[in-house]
Amino acid sequence: MTQLLRTLVLYFCFVGLAASQSPSRQVREPLPADRIVAVVNDEVITLHELRTRLDLALNQLKKQGTPLPARDVLERQMLERLVMDKVQLQFARETGLRVDDAQLEQALQRIAAGNKMSLSQFREALQKDGIPFARFREDIREEMTISRVREREVENKITISEGEIDNYLSANSAKGGAGEEYEVAHILLRVPESASPEQIQKLKAKADEVMGRLKKGEDFAQLAAAYSDAPDGLQGGNLGMRPLDRLPGSFGELVIKLQVGEVAPILRSPNGFHIVKLVSKRGGSDMPAVQQTHARHILIKVNEVVSESDARHTLAGLSERIKNGASFAELARLYSQDGSASKGGDLGWIYPGDTVPEFERAMNKLKPGEVSQAVHSPFGFHLIEVLERRVQDVSAERQRVIARQVLRERKMDEAYQDWLRQARDRAYVEIRIEER
Repeated sequence: MTQLLRTLVLYFCFVGLAASQSPSRQVREPLPADRIVAVVNDEVITLHELRTRLDLALNQLKKQGTPLPARDVLERQMLERLVMDKVQLQFARETGLRVDDAQLEQALQRIAAGNKMSLSQFREALQKDGIPFARFREDIREEMTISRVREREVENKITISEGEIDNYLSANSAKGGAGEEYEVAHILLRVPESASPEQIQKLKAKADEVMGRLKKGEDFAQLAAAYSDAPDGLQGGNLGMRPLDRLPGSFGELVIKLQVGEVAPILRSPNGFHIVKLVSKRGGSDMPAVQQTHARHILIKVNEVVSESDARHTLAGLSERIKNGASFAELARLYSQDGSASKGGDLGWIYPGDTVPEFERAMNKLKPGEVSQAVHSPFGFHLIEVLERRVQDVSAERQRVIARQVLRERKMDEAYQDWLRQARDRAYVEIRIEER
């Protein structure tokens, strides 16, 4: 599975609430009677559920320093996101996709470790700040499930032909200069697949309204949080810093014409109406030579049988044996729990970005011939040995690998938005937020 993009977004829930909850606040105010605010197929979304998620979103926006949209506007946006989550979770159940307890436990341990806590310490911290661990646990399960739906239904079905790779490499070669990176933010107003001309016109009018407010100087991130139907709306619609060729295909031609801080004219795509802003840009050079690292490792996975303590203890023993002259390769063949074991743990030549960040950071600190302490990553615990390093131009084979990744990323966002739109249109959705 890809990085748990949405799973780790939940992390702000803990941080945000920790900042907003007062330990001395013991007396609970009476709760108003709950009611249904939306029906999604055979399930409902309640007002309490909506307001709980809305409060978390407001905490996140405050933490980011984003000017807050009107509460009723953000409430509608949050309700639509809850609807989309419900649609995806129902689809997962119908198609037999589930996250079992062992997988969930590993994810929780990674989140706790990312906060420099054991799982028990993390649980106590959540409960101390008023967040029921059982609810948090199920929220993580749901986020993992949604991530896997995206992986299975969208990412795994994207195909890149050799011809597309040839065309991409040829086009980039003809351009000459490359390497500029662009920080882009966007607002998406999603158009339903079977939208009537009246619906489309109404959404276009809303896009025009948002554009008009931007021209008057209103904050882009605030408007993205209030209006964008994209999953990144609450992050101000920011896509982060990316090379031009890793932006959604429809954005590329717009972005190169923009000055930093400028907003492009409204873009119509099959998914809806996009408003795109160039936040910043940097770089601008041909593909440079890069440092490669030849490394090997021993991986011990954590599961129901092997705890973190067990894994660390095993690797500490192996490390001691290596210091006393034992062969790293032989120990890797005997103990490593991944496909590299048969090769003595040899991972070959590794380019920047080939491994997860935790592994890469630890590897980069080692000198050739040096063996690391136990390194924790999403896969388990590693002993890493750097064999040698070199700096050279990216090989033709590597360029094709990079091109394939770039083309996949370019297609992925648009494909996911298209899949979401179709899934939403197939579902029975009744919005009752207007009822008071």
